[in-house]
Amino acid sequence: MRRRAVVAAALLALGAVSLVSAQGASRHISMEALHRSGGVPPGWRFTLPAGDAARGRALFASLECYRCHEIAGAGFPAPGGDATHTGPALTGMGGHHPPEYFAESIIDPNAVIVDGPGFTGPDGRSIMPSYADSLSVAQLQDLVAYLTSLTQAPAAGTGGAHQLSAAGQGAGDAAAGHQHHHPAGAERTQTAGPYDLRLVYDDDVRRLMLFVTDSDSGEAVPYLPVTASVETAAGTRSVRLAPGTGPDGFHYGAAVRVPDGTKRVAIGIGPAAMQALEPLKGRYSRGVTARFDWTADR
Repeated sequence: MRRRAVVAAALLALGAVSLVSAQGASRHISMEALHRSGGVPPGWRFTLPAGDAARGRALFASLECYRCHEIAGAGFPAPGGDATHTGPALTGMGGHHPPEYFAESIIDPNAVIVDGPGFTGPDGRSIMPSYADSLSVAQLQDLVAYLTSLTQAPAAGTGGAHQLSAAGQGAGDAAAGHQHHHPAGAERTQTAGPYDLRLVYDDDVRRLMLFVTDSDSGEAVPYLPVTASVETAAGTRSVRLAPGTGPDGFHYGAAVRVPDGTKRVAIGIGPAAMQALEPLKGRYSRGVTARFDWTADR
């Protein structure tokens, strides 16, 4: 199942816990009464359980969200992206929105789309990438806790924000800004098993894309479970690459930051979730692994 569904299910389960923490005692109801009231207790609403704001601030820094969102007085480097990818300032936003709104903006940014620069792209959709496949429930709680703690009003003339947008994603050094060493469109290629692989990282939009074609026919191969592990000196971070399409065609991709200092990106491809007929029967039934060296001068 998609991790988005797992996150959603876990959050619904945590909603019941939030009723306990909010009211100080468990709430009891019979199954019959639960069904009579429409499947939820009378007066029930989902409440995101509280996270740790300090851990959330550290996560905000490691994801390099400051590269797109300014928080005045927080000590982060100033946003350095162009107008297309710079989101709204988050200074004081904790006093404007409930935690659940922040959570929705992070895992489902197109649920509510605010019109205007810094919010929407040319296609009318939010420029904020979804983090449903990148954050655990605990991390989501901590990040939301930090955002809701930002209650200091923005300085005059700095403006405000009504939704998160285009936050930088991935591990990195929060102490200072730095130059990109991976230009948009940088790519590596290799053959692994029956596949020709082309790995492309677009630093401008912070998206990692893997193009998978059959090494004999050159045709794109769909229905593959694909993961990418970004290996740095600080550790390894793994993300699932989801099927998608774009100007260069079908690929597997994710919004993820590949930081400076990355040693390599390892790709794991599992058996195809489709039936292959003769003469391809069994061709895509085994998993393969490919490791791409990731040096700054490439």
